[in-house]
Amino acid sequence: MNKTISNILIQEQVVLEKIYHIRDQKVMLDIDLAVLYEVETRALKQAVKRNIQRFPDDFMFQLTKEEWQQVITICDNLPKSAKFSPSTPFVFTEQGVAMLSSILNSERAISVNIQVIRIFARLRNMVADNTQLRLEIEKIKNKLENQDKNMEIVFQYLDELLEQKEPTPKTRTRIGFKPDTIS
Repeated sequence: MNKTISNILIQEQVVLEKIYHIRDQKVMLDIDLAVLYEVETRALKQAVKRNIQRFPDDFMFQLTKEEWQQVITICDNLPKSAKFSPSTPFVFTEQGVAMLSSILNSERAISVNIQVIRIFARLRNMVADNTQLRLEIEKIKNKLENQDKNMEIVFQYLDELLEQKEPTPKTRTRIGFKPDTIS
């Protein structure tokens, strides 16, 4: 591998902070990707527009003004210039980020893309692990609920048994020697 490509490392935390959850998808803003690729946002958008057929809706979409306002209010790590941009940003899903490497031909873009894709894959694995963990917890909860129900039934039966009156013994006539009576 080329030494310059392998020397370009971006901290994982930096990339993780730039992944947002919009329209039920994990995405990255064009502004953040431009910074990572060390290109102007305008140049990145132009390259995407020239190759728009490579970016279907599940790879990239443009935020509405309302969505952009929500992102601005929620995120305090956006560049100040981005907040006042007249156009709303493009956001790229994992596949869209991968596609960017085919239209940006710099060594930096290739290296950054490899790192970003690896981070997306790690996130996906973490979500899958969490899903498996949640399923296991749900199984345990169901078992506990069933045990609670069974214990409740047992206690109900015990209460019913305690509430039943013990049969009163009938007065019996004594048999045999009767010291009380005079013969």
